[in-house]
Amino acid sequence: MFDPLLANSMGLLWHAVPIILAISLVYGATRHELLKPILLHAYHTAVWIVGFMLVIAAILVAVSWFV
Repeated sequence: MFDPLLANSMGLLWHAVPIILAISLVYGATRHELLKPILLHAYHTAVWIVGFMLVIAAILVAVSWFV
């Protein structure tokens, strides 16, 4: 069944992609000067941020099941 609230929240979730990319690139650029290390650091930072967001989402889903 279609849930319009879930569809709306998934649409808002796409706003996180450019924010994560921007944060990762800026953070990588503050640590390095050459392009290759910046992109490598940005990739690792983006993976860390997405992983952290997934862990928080899993915790929130688990809490919502028990409440």
